Amino acid sequence: MKIKANGIYMNYELSGKEDTPVVVLGHSLASSLVMWRPQMDELNRHFRVLCYDTRGHGGTDAPAPPYTLAQLGEDAMALLDALDMDVVHWVGLSMGGMIGQCIVLDNPERFKSLTLCDTAAVLPKEADPVWQERIDLARREGMTALVQSTLERWFTPPYIARNPPMVDVIRRHLLATPVDGYAGCSEAIRGLDYLDRLSEIKAPTLIMVGEDDPGTPVDASRAMHDRIPESKLVVLPSAAHLSNIEQTEAFNRALMSFLTDVSTLST
Repeated sequence: MKIKANGIYMNYELSGKEDTPVVVLGHSLASSLVMWRPQMDELNRHFRVLCYDTRGHGGTDAPAPPYTLAQLGEDAMALLDALDMDVVHWVGLSMGGMIGQCIVLDNPERFKSLTLCDTAAVLPKEADPVWQERIDLARREGMTALVQSTLERWFTPPYIARNPPMVDVIRRHLLATPVDGYAGCSEAIRGLDYLDRLSEIKAPTLIMVGEDDPGTPVDASRAMHDRIPESKLVVLPSAAHLSNIEQTEAFNRALMSFLTDVSTLST
């Protein structure tokens, strides 16, 4: 489904149980809401679930860059407003976790909880050339040039070797990501710098990370955990960046336990 929010048409899916707390899912760079397929059955049994495609991704409009992280946050809040969703749980992985930090810091009253998966609160300046190289490569040769290296960062070699169906799903969505969307969101998250503000977060927070995540490593999650009061940290063995896919069972177990506990406390 599509709805106009913050000046663009945003693609979203709404599922699960009506009259239950809303869980919003924010996906990674160069993916789409399809990334959350392994979580949907579990979440739908207990919650109302909103998945959406970030600006420049999936079925959402991909206007010409530049984008900013604040703008991606404004998109998310405008979508919630357009759907008359007042207070929600936010679950974000990678870019989705960065957007989550942005909006929870600026709109704390709108969030029952925050789950940050395989993400970071600041990106080191020494990574700037790497980001620029990826943006330039996408502009020059298209998304095909980024697929193999991206999959190798997102999944461990043993998982790729098993050739599970979700790897092909993610590959297809990587290829389908508009270059403007990839470049715009890459520029947006290069400006990530929330580490010094994380102590302001009062919402119950779960932090999850794949033990073998090379892009947003365990140390980045520990840094967030150290600063967010009473946050919980879960490190998932044998998982790289898309830990929700590679270790679905362990990821779902931790997520559902957290969301159920928080929902019980808030009723």
